Amino acid sequence: MNPTVEVWDKVVSLMRNEMTETTINTWFDDTVAVSLDETSFTIYSPTRFKRDIIAARYLPAIQKALHELFSADFEVIVLTEGELDAAKETPKQSDFLPGTEEYTFDRFVVGSSNKFAHAAARAVADNPGQSYNPLFIYGESGLGKTHLLYAIAHTVHERRPDYKVVYIKGDTFTNELIHAIREGRNQEFREKYRGADIFLMDDVQFIAGRDSTQEEMFHTFNTLYELKKQIVFTSDRPPKEMLRLEDRLKTRFEWGLLADIQRPDYETRMAIIKNKAIRMGMELPDFLIQLIAENITANVRQLEGTVNKIMAYQDLIGDSLDKNTVIRAVKDIFKEKSDILPTADVIIDEVCKFYNIEPATLRGQGRSKDISLARQIAMYLIRQMVGTSLKDIGKEFDNRDHSTVLNSLSRIESLVKTDPEKAEIIKDITTNINNRYE
Repeated sequence: MNPTVEVWDKVVSLMRNEMTETTINTWFDDTVAVSLDETSFTIYSPTRFKRDIIAARYLPAIQKALHELFSADFEVIVLTEGELDAAKETPKQSDFLPGTEEYTFDRFVVGSSNKFAHAAARAVADNPGQSYNPLFIYGESGLGKTHLLYAIAHTVHERRPDYKVVYIKGDTFTNELIHAIREGRNQEFREKYRGADIFLMDDVQFIAGRDSTQEEMFHTFNTLYELKKQIVFTSDRPPKEMLRLEDRLKTRFEWGLLADIQRPDYETRMAIIKNKAIRMGMELPDFLIQLIAENITANVRQLEGTVNKIMAYQDLIGDSLDKNTVIRAVKDIFKEKSDILPTADVIIDEVCKFYNIEPATLRGQGRSKDISLARQIAMYLIRQMVGTSLKDIGKEFDNRDHSTVLNSLSRIESLVKTDPEKAEIIKDITTNINNRYE
Protein backbone atom coordinates (compact mmCIF):
# COMPACT_ATOMS: atom_id res chain seq x y z
CA MET A 1 0.00 0.00 0.00
CA ASN A 2 1.05 3.60 -0.66
CA PRO A 3 2.71 4.93 2.56
CA THR A 4 0.76 8.21 2.29
CA VAL A 5 -2.50 6.26 2.07
CA GLU A 6 -1.48 4.22 5.09
CA VAL A 7 -0.86 7.41 7.05
CA TRP A 8 -4.31 8.74 6.14
CA ASP A 9 -5.93 5.45 7.20
CA LYS A 10 -4.20 5.73 10.59
CA VAL A 11 -5.23 9.38 10.91
CA VAL A 12 -8.88 8.50 10.29
CA SER A 13 -8.62 5.64 12.78
CA LEU A 14 -7.30 8.01 15.46
CA MET A 15 -10.01 10.57 14.71
CA ARG A 16 -12.66 7.89 15.28
CA ASN A 17 -11.72 8.03 18.97
CA GLU A 18 -12.98 11.62 19.16
CA MET A 19 -15.68 11.81 16.47
CA THR A 20 -18.88 9.95 15.75
CA GLU A 21 -19.02 7.47 12.90
CA THR A 22 -21.59 9.71 11.23
CA THR A 23 -19.12 12.62 11.20
CA ILE A 24 -16.36 10.42 9.77
CA ASN A 25 -18.63 9.02 7.05
CA THR A 26 -20.15 12.40 6.16
CA TRP A 27 -16.97 14.41 5.73
CA PHE A 28 -14.16 11.91 5.14
CA ASP A 29 -15.66 8.94 3.26
CA ASP A 30 -14.35 10.15 -0.11
CA THR A 31 -11.31 12.08 1.11
CA VAL A 32 -7.99 10.69 -0.12
CA ALA A 33 -4.35 11.30 0.74
CA VAL A 34 -2.26 13.12 -1.89
CA SER A 35 1.20 13.68 -0.46
CA LEU A 36 3.27 13.76 2.71
CA ASP A 37 6.58 15.51 3.26
CA GLU A 38 8.59 16.65 6.27
CA THR A 39 6.33 19.59 7.10
CA SER A 40 3.00 19.16 5.30
CA PHE A 41 0.29 16.62 4.60
CA THR A 42 -2.01 17.13 1.61
CA ILE A 43 -5.42 15.52 1.20
CA TYR A 44 -8.09 15.80 -1.49
CA SER A 45 -11.86 16.20 -1.05
CA PRO A 46 -13.97 16.06 -4.24
CA THR A 47 -16.38 18.92 -3.46
CA ARG A 48 -15.62 22.49 -2.47
CA PHE A 49 -18.29 22.36 0.22
CA LYS A 50 -16.70 19.40 1.97
CA ARG A 51 -13.25 20.91 1.52
CA ASP A 52 -14.42 24.12 3.23
CA ILE A 53 -16.01 22.22 6.13
CA ILE A 54 -12.90 20.10 6.67
CA ALA A 55 -10.69 23.20 6.54
CA ALA A 56 -12.94 25.14 8.93
CA ARG A 57 -13.69 22.44 11.49
CA TYR A 58 -11.41 19.46 11.34
CA LEU A 59 -7.85 20.60 10.64
CA PRO A 60 -6.93 20.59 14.38
CA ALA A 61 -8.14 16.98 14.70
CA ILE A 62 -6.10 15.89 11.66
CA GLN A 63 -3.02 17.74 12.93
CA LYS A 64 -3.43 16.17 16.37
CA ALA A 65 -3.58 12.68 14.85
CA LEU A 66 -0.47 13.37 12.75
CA HIS A 67 1.33 14.58 15.86
CA GLU A 68 0.42 11.35 17.65
CA LEU A 69 1.84 9.36 14.74
CA PHE A 70 5.05 11.32 14.15
CA SER A 71 5.55 13.47 17.29
CA ALA A 72 5.86 16.47 14.96
CA ASP A 73 3.65 19.30 13.73
CA PHE A 74 2.36 19.29 10.15
CA GLU A 75 0.61 21.82 7.98
CA VAL A 76 -2.52 20.19 6.54
CA ILE A 77 -3.53 21.25 3.03
CA VAL A 78 -6.98 20.33 1.69
CA LEU A 79 -7.42 20.37 -2.08
CA THR A 80 -10.62 20.05 -4.09
CA GLU A 81 -11.78 19.83 -7.70
CA GLY A 82 -9.46 21.54 -10.17
CA GLU A 83 -6.71 22.14 -7.61
CA LEU A 84 -4.60 18.99 -7.88
CA ASP A 85 -2.73 19.97 -11.04
CA ALA A 86 -2.39 23.58 -9.92
CA ALA A 87 -0.93 22.47 -6.60
CA LYS A 88 1.97 20.80 -8.39
CA GLU A 89 2.97 24.13 -9.91
CA THR A 90 2.03 26.45 -7.05
CA PRO A 91 4.57 27.33 -4.35
CA LYS A 92 3.82 26.01 -0.91
CA GLN A 93 1.25 28.02 1.03
CA SER A 94 2.25 30.22 3.93
CA ASP A 95 2.40 28.46 7.27
CA PHE A 96 1.30 31.60 9.14
CA LEU A 97 -1.64 30.61 11.38
CA PRO A 98 -2.82 27.88 8.96
CA GLY A 99 -6.54 27.26 8.88
CA THR A 100 -7.41 30.84 9.87
CA GLU A 101 -7.07 32.51 6.47
CA GLU A 102 -10.79 33.31 6.24
CA TYR A 103 -10.72 35.38 9.44
CA THR A 104 -10.03 38.77 7.91
CA PHE A 105 -11.50 42.23 8.38
CA ASP A 106 -13.16 41.97 4.97
CA ARG A 107 -15.14 38.95 6.14
CA PHE A 108 -16.15 40.43 9.49
CA VAL A 109 -19.76 41.64 9.32
CA VAL A 110 -19.98 44.98 11.13
CA GLY A 111 -23.13 46.05 12.97
CA SER A 112 -24.14 48.24 15.89
CA SER A 113 -23.23 45.45 18.35
CA ASN A 114 -19.57 45.18 17.28
CA LYS A 115 -18.79 48.42 15.44
CA PHE A 116 -16.62 49.88 18.21
CA ALA A 117 -14.56 46.72 18.75
CA HIS A 118 -14.07 46.33 14.99
CA ALA A 119 -12.87 49.94 14.61
CA ALA A 120 -10.46 49.54 17.52
CA ALA A 121 -9.06 46.29 16.09
CA ARG A 122 -8.52 47.93 12.68
CA ALA A 123 -6.75 50.87 14.29
CA VAL A 124 -4.42 48.50 16.13
CA ALA A 125 -3.71 46.51 12.96
CA ASP A 126 -2.99 49.71 11.01
CA ASN A 127 -0.67 51.22 13.64
CA PRO A 128 0.45 48.51 16.08
CA GLY A 129 1.89 49.78 19.35
CA GLN A 130 0.96 53.40 18.64
CA SER A 131 -2.42 53.65 20.35
CA TYR A 132 -4.94 51.55 22.24
CA ASN A 133 -2.28 49.48 23.95
CA PRO A 134 -3.37 47.14 25.31
CA LEU A 135 -6.64 46.58 23.45
CA PHE A 136 -9.00 44.48 25.53
CA ILE A 137 -12.03 43.03 23.68
CA TYR A 138 -14.68 41.26 25.75
CA GLY A 139 -18.06 39.66 25.20
CA GLU A 140 -19.90 36.35 25.27
CA SER A 141 -18.69 33.30 23.40
CA GLY A 142 -19.25 33.15 19.65
CA LEU A 143 -19.59 36.88 18.93
CA GLY A 144 -16.42 37.37 16.87
CA LYS A 145 -13.63 38.15 19.35
CA THR A 146 -11.31 35.48 17.96
CA HIS A 147 -12.15 36.57 14.41
CA LEU A 148 -10.88 40.06 15.23
CA LEU A 149 -7.67 38.67 16.76
CA TYR A 150 -6.92 36.66 13.63
CA ALA A 151 -7.82 39.66 11.44
CA ILE A 152 -5.27 41.77 13.31
CA ALA A 153 -2.69 39.01 12.94
CA HIS A 154 -3.20 38.56 9.19
CA THR A 155 -3.25 42.30 8.49
CA VAL A 156 0.01 42.90 10.37
CA HIS A 157 1.65 39.84 8.82
CA GLU A 158 0.72 40.99 5.31
CA ARG A 159 1.88 44.57 5.78
CA ARG A 160 4.84 43.92 8.07
CA PRO A 161 6.14 40.42 7.28
CA ASP A 162 9.21 41.01 9.46
CA TYR A 163 7.05 41.40 12.58
CA LYS A 164 6.88 38.49 14.99
CA VAL A 165 3.16 37.88 15.60
CA VAL A 166 2.29 35.58 18.49
CA TYR A 167 -1.23 34.21 19.03
CA ILE A 168 -1.97 32.10 22.11
CA LYS A 169 -4.99 31.05 24.15
CA GLY A 170 -4.98 31.70 27.88
CA ASP A 171 -5.17 28.04 28.90
CA THR A 172 -2.48 27.08 26.37
CA PHE A 173 -0.18 29.76 27.81
CA THR A 174 -0.64 28.16 31.23
CA ASN A 175 0.01 24.64 29.93
CA GLU A 176 3.14 25.73 28.04
CA LEU A 177 4.45 27.43 31.16
CA ILE A 178 3.89 24.26 33.22
CA HIS A 179 5.80 22.17 30.67
CA ALA A 180 8.58 24.77 30.47
CA ILE A 181 9.04 24.72 34.24
CA ARG A 182 9.06 20.91 34.34
CA GLU A 183 11.59 20.68 31.51
CA GLY A 184 13.78 23.59 32.61
CA ARG A 185 12.96 25.68 29.51
CA ASN A 186 11.84 28.85 31.31
CA GLN A 187 14.18 31.11 29.33
CA GLU A 188 13.03 29.67 26.01
CA PHE A 189 9.42 30.23 27.05
CA ARG A 190 10.09 33.85 28.00
CA GLU A 191 11.95 34.62 24.78
CA LYS A 192 9.07 33.24 22.73
CA TYR A 193 6.52 35.63 24.20
CA ARG A 194 8.58 38.61 25.32
CA GLY A 195 10.18 38.79 21.88
CA ALA A 196 6.84 39.35 20.12
CA ASP A 197 6.05 42.47 18.12
CA ILE A 198 2.33 41.66 18.32
CA PHE A 199 1.09 39.64 21.29
CA LEU A 200 -2.47 38.31 20.95
CA MET A 201 -4.04 36.31 23.79
CA ASP A 202 -7.47 34.75 23.39
CA ASP A 203 -9.58 33.93 26.49
CA VAL A 204 -7.23 35.64 28.93
CA GLN A 205 -9.72 34.93 31.74
CA PHE A 206 -8.24 31.44 32.03
CA ILE A 207 -4.99 32.71 33.54
CA ALA A 208 -6.87 34.10 36.55
CA GLY A 209 -6.26 32.29 39.83
CA ARG A 210 -3.06 30.65 38.59
CA ASP A 211 -0.19 32.23 40.51
CA SER A 212 2.76 31.21 38.32
CA THR A 213 0.90 32.10 35.12
CA GLN A 214 -0.11 35.50 36.44
CA GLU A 215 3.46 36.19 37.55
CA GLU A 216 4.75 35.31 34.09
CA MET A 217 2.05 37.39 32.41
CA PHE A 218 2.89 40.37 34.61
CA HIS A 219 6.52 40.39 33.49
CA THR A 220 5.66 39.56 29.86
CA PHE A 221 3.19 42.45 29.77
CA ASN A 222 5.66 44.88 31.29
CA THR A 223 8.42 43.91 28.85
CA LEU A 224 6.18 44.23 25.78
CA TYR A 225 4.54 47.45 26.95
CA GLU A 226 7.83 49.18 27.71
CA LEU A 227 9.09 48.23 24.23
CA LYS A 228 5.87 49.66 22.72
CA LYS A 229 4.86 46.28 21.32
CA GLN A 230 1.17 45.80 20.63
CA ILE A 231 -0.84 43.72 23.11
CA VAL A 232 -4.40 42.53 22.50
CA PHE A 233 -6.52 40.42 24.83
CA THR A 234 -9.98 38.86 24.50
CA SER A 235 -12.15 37.65 27.33
CA ASP A 236 -15.73 36.76 28.14
CA ARG A 237 -15.81 39.53 30.79
CA PRO A 238 -14.08 42.86 31.57
CA PRO A 239 -11.01 42.82 33.86
CA LYS A 240 -12.91 44.19 36.87
CA GLU A 241 -15.18 41.11 36.83
CA MET A 242 -12.26 38.66 36.94
CA LEU A 243 -12.39 38.07 40.66
CA ARG A 244 -9.37 35.76 40.75
CA LEU A 245 -7.18 38.05 38.65
CA GLU A 246 -4.43 39.90 40.51
CA ASP A 247 -5.10 43.63 40.93
CA ARG A 248 -1.80 44.55 39.28
CA LEU A 249 -2.92 42.71 36.12
CA LYS A 250 -6.43 44.16 36.22
CA THR A 251 -4.89 47.62 36.29
CA ARG A 252 -2.61 46.90 33.35
CA PHE A 253 -5.36 45.34 31.27
CA GLU A 254 -7.32 48.58 31.71
CA TRP A 255 -4.42 50.89 30.73
CA GLY A 256 -5.42 50.97 27.06
CA LEU A 257 -8.87 50.57 25.54
CA LEU A 258 -11.75 48.31 26.61
CA ALA A 259 -14.14 47.36 23.79
CA ASP A 260 -17.15 45.12 24.27
CA ILE A 261 -19.07 43.06 21.70
CA GLN A 262 -22.78 42.48 22.21
CA ARG A 263 -25.09 39.93 20.67
CA PRO A 264 -25.89 40.88 17.05
CA ASP A 265 -29.15 42.73 16.45
CA TYR A 266 -31.68 41.57 13.85
CA GLU A 267 -30.20 43.58 10.96
CA THR A 268 -26.68 42.33 11.71
CA ARG A 269 -27.91 38.74 11.93
CA MET A 270 -29.51 39.13 8.50
CA ALA A 271 -26.25 40.47 7.07
CA ILE A 272 -24.20 37.66 8.63
CA ILE A 273 -26.47 34.99 7.14
CA LYS A 274 -26.40 36.56 3.68
CA ASN A 275 -22.63 36.97 3.82
CA LYS A 276 -22.05 33.35 4.86
CA ALA A 277 -24.45 31.99 2.23
CA ILE A 278 -22.78 34.00 -0.56
CA ARG A 279 -19.32 32.77 0.46
CA MET A 280 -20.60 29.19 0.28
CA GLY A 281 -22.13 29.72 -3.15
CA MET A 282 -25.68 29.31 -1.87
CA GLU A 283 -28.61 31.62 -2.57
CA LEU A 284 -31.06 31.78 0.32
CA PRO A 285 -34.49 33.34 -0.27
CA ASP A 286 -35.19 36.41 1.87
CA PHE A 287 -37.99 34.68 3.79
CA LEU A 288 -35.56 31.93 4.86
CA ILE A 289 -32.92 34.46 5.91
CA GLN A 290 -35.58 36.20 7.99
CA LEU A 291 -36.69 32.87 9.47
CA ILE A 292 -33.15 32.07 10.62
CA ALA A 293 -32.47 35.60 11.89
CA GLU A 294 -35.66 35.57 13.95
CA ASN A 295 -34.92 32.22 15.57
CA ILE A 296 -31.14 32.14 15.98
CA THR A 297 -30.24 35.04 18.25
CA ALA A 298 -27.48 33.85 20.55
CA ASN A 299 -24.27 34.41 18.59
CA VAL A 300 -22.48 34.60 15.25
CA ARG A 301 -21.13 31.06 15.52
CA GLN A 302 -24.66 29.66 15.72
CA LEU A 303 -25.76 31.69 12.71
CA GLU A 304 -22.88 30.48 10.57
CA GLY A 305 -23.34 26.93 11.84
CA THR A 306 -26.98 27.08 10.79
CA VAL A 307 -26.06 28.06 7.24
CA ASN A 308 -23.46 25.26 7.15
CA LYS A 309 -26.06 22.75 8.26
CA ILE A 310 -28.59 23.91 5.68
CA MET A 311 -25.93 23.60 2.98
CA ALA A 312 -24.98 20.11 4.16
CA TYR A 313 -28.63 19.07 4.29
CA GLN A 314 -29.22 20.27 0.75
CA ASP A 315 -25.97 18.75 -0.53
CA LEU A 316 -26.48 15.35 1.07
CA ILE A 317 -30.29 14.98 0.93
CA GLY A 318 -30.90 16.95 -2.26
CA ASP A 319 -34.03 18.73 -1.05
CA SER A 320 -35.00 22.15 -2.38
CA LEU A 321 -34.73 25.06 0.04
CA ASP A 322 -38.14 25.81 1.48
CA LYS A 323 -39.33 26.63 4.99
CA ASN A 324 -39.93 23.01 5.98
CA THR A 325 -36.50 21.93 4.73
CA VAL A 326 -34.79 24.64 6.76
CA ILE A 327 -36.76 23.79 9.90
CA ARG A 328 -35.93 20.09 9.52
CA ALA A 329 -32.26 20.88 8.97
CA VAL A 330 -31.87 23.09 12.03
CA LYS A 331 -34.71 22.00 14.30
CA ASP A 332 -32.32 21.25 17.16
CA ILE A 333 -30.84 24.77 16.96
CA PHE A 334 -34.29 26.41 16.79
CA LYS A 335 -35.19 24.93 20.16
CA GLU A 336 -34.69 27.14 23.18
CA LYS A 337 -32.55 24.49 24.84
CA SER A 338 -30.34 22.05 22.99
CA ASP A 339 -30.99 18.35 23.38
CA ILE A 340 -27.24 17.75 23.39
CA LEU A 341 -26.02 17.15 26.92
CA PRO A 342 -22.38 16.72 27.93
CA THR A 343 -21.27 13.32 29.11
CA ALA A 344 -19.78 12.68 32.53
CA ASP A 345 -16.46 11.91 30.80
CA VAL A 346 -16.42 15.33 29.10
CA ILE A 347 -17.19 17.12 32.37
CA ILE A 348 -14.52 15.18 34.26
CA ASP A 349 -12.03 15.84 31.45
CA GLU A 350 -12.61 19.62 31.59
CA VAL A 351 -12.37 19.72 35.39
CA CYS A 352 -9.10 17.79 35.18
CA LYS A 353 -7.71 20.16 32.55
CA PHE A 354 -8.57 23.15 34.72
CA TYR A 355 -6.89 21.69 37.82
CA ASN A 356 -4.10 19.94 35.89
CA ILE A 357 -4.77 16.51 37.34
CA GLU A 358 -5.37 13.11 35.75
CA PRO A 359 -8.94 11.73 35.38
CA ALA A 360 -7.92 8.54 37.20
CA THR A 361 -6.79 10.66 40.16
CA LEU A 362 -10.05 12.61 40.18
CA ARG A 363 -12.13 9.43 40.08
CA GLY A 364 -9.98 7.71 42.71
CA GLN A 365 -9.55 7.94 46.47
CA GLY A 366 -7.11 10.85 46.74
CA ARG A 367 -8.06 13.14 49.62
CA SER A 368 -5.82 16.18 49.17
CA LYS A 369 -7.61 19.52 49.36
CA ASP A 370 -7.31 20.37 45.66
CA ILE A 371 -8.29 16.91 44.44
CA SER A 372 -11.29 16.74 46.77
CA LEU A 373 -12.53 20.16 45.64
CA ALA A 374 -12.09 19.29 41.96
CA ARG A 375 -13.94 15.99 42.48
CA GLN A 376 -16.82 17.74 44.22
CA ILE A 377 -17.06 20.32 41.44
CA ALA A 378 -17.18 17.51 38.86
CA MET A 379 -19.99 15.83 40.78
CA TYR A 380 -21.87 19.12 41.03
CA LEU A 381 -21.56 19.84 37.29
CA ILE A 382 -22.62 16.31 36.33
CA ARG A 383 -25.70 16.77 38.49
CA GLN A 384 -26.46 20.30 37.23
CA MET A 385 -25.72 19.85 33.54
CA VAL A 386 -26.84 16.26 32.97
CA GLY A 387 -29.25 15.55 35.82
CA THR A 388 -27.56 12.23 36.64
CA SER A 389 -28.84 10.39 39.71
CA LEU A 390 -26.79 10.43 42.91
CA LYS A 391 -26.21 6.68 42.60
CA ASP A 392 -24.89 6.95 39.05
CA ILE A 393 -22.68 9.92 39.97
CA GLY A 394 -21.18 7.77 42.72
CA LYS A 395 -20.38 5.05 40.18
CA GLU A 396 -18.34 7.55 38.16
CA PHE A 397 -16.12 8.15 41.20
CA ASP A 398 -14.97 4.74 42.36
CA ASN A 399 -18.46 3.74 43.56
CA ARG A 400 -18.81 6.40 46.23
CA ASP A 401 -21.98 6.08 48.25
CA HIS A 402 -25.13 8.21 48.11
CA SER A 403 -24.34 10.25 51.21
CA THR A 404 -20.82 11.17 50.01
CA VAL A 405 -22.20 12.48 46.72
CA LEU A 406 -24.96 14.38 48.48
CA ASN A 407 -22.49 16.04 50.84
CA SER A 408 -20.31 17.04 47.89
CA LEU A 409 -23.24 18.61 46.07
CA SER A 410 -24.32 20.49 49.19
CA ARG A 411 -20.83 21.87 49.74
CA ILE A 412 -20.47 23.18 46.16
CA GLU A 413 -24.00 24.63 46.18
CA SER A 414 -23.04 26.54 49.31
CA LEU A 415 -19.75 27.73 47.79
CA VAL A 416 -21.52 29.00 44.67
CA LYS A 417 -23.68 31.22 46.88
CA THR A 418 -21.01 32.38 49.33
CA ASP A 419 -17.65 32.29 47.54
CA PRO A 420 -17.54 34.48 44.38
CA GLU A 421 -14.12 33.13 43.35
CA LYS A 422 -15.27 29.50 43.45
CA ALA A 423 -18.42 30.49 41.55
CA GLU A 424 -16.19 32.05 38.90
CA ILE A 425 -14.14 28.84 38.60
CA ILE A 426 -17.30 26.82 38.05
CA LYS A 427 -18.44 29.33 35.44
CA ASP A 428 -15.11 28.99 33.59
CA ILE A 429 -15.27 25.20 33.57
CA THR A 430 -18.90 25.27 32.44
CA THR A 431 -17.94 27.58 29.55
CA ASN A 432 -15.23 25.14 28.45
CA ILE A 433 -17.68 22.24 28.56
CA ASN A 434 -20.29 24.10 26.50
CA ASN A 435 -17.67 25.20 23.97
CA ARG A 436 -17.02 21.56 23.10
CA TYR A 437 -20.58 21.27 21.79
CA GLU A 438 -20.71 24.43 19.69
